[in-house]
Amino acid sequence: MTARAGEAFDTARAVSHVESLLAAELPPDGAPVSEGDPATGEWTGTRGAGFQIIPLWESDDLVGVYGVEWNEAEEVATANLTLVVGELDRRWGPHRRVSMHVPLFRKQAGAPMPALFQSLSDMDCYGDLTVWGPTAAEGRWVAVSVNQCDGDAPMIMIAVVSRFAITELPE
Repeated sequence: MTARAGEAFDTARAVSHVESLLAAELPPDGAPVSEGDPATGEWTGTRGAGFQIIPLWESDDLVGVYGVEWNEAEEVATANLTLVVGELDRRWGPHRRVSMHVPLFRKQAGAPMPALFQSLSDMDCYGDLTVWGPTAAEGRWVAVSVNQCDGDAPMIMIAVVSRFAITELPE
C-alpha cells in the first residue's frame, strides 16, 4: 500500500521524516496529487495547496489475522504512534485531537470538505489526527495518525504538514 511496506518501525526515523516534512516546500496552489514510488507504484505522499501527507510506517499485511493476533497488531500500531507523539510533545508541547468522523460522514454523503481532509479521505486515512500548531516553523501545523482502511489492510501511520490550521470540521 505504501512505500514504507517492510520497514521496521523506528521512532527516530519517523520523527526525522516529520521534521523533514515540516521543512519541505509546500505547493502554493493546485489540486491535490498523490505520488507513488517509480519502481513499485506504492504511495509515497500526497501534495496539495498548502499541505503534504506522507506515510511514516506500515505494518505487516493483516490478511488472515484475526482475534488476539489482530488486537496485538493494533496495539503495536498504537504504541508506535504513542512513541512518535511523545517525542513531538517534547518538542512542541501538548497536542490536541482532531476527529476524523466528520470527514468520513461527509465522504459517505458526497459532501464537500477542505482539500486536506478530502485527500486524507481519498487515501482512507480516517484515524483521528494528533495535532500541533501553529509550530515555530513558519506557523505550520503538523499532525500524525495511524489507522487502516479495512480489517485485512496493514496499519498505516501518516504525517501531515499544513500552512493552514488543522481543526475539527463542523458537523
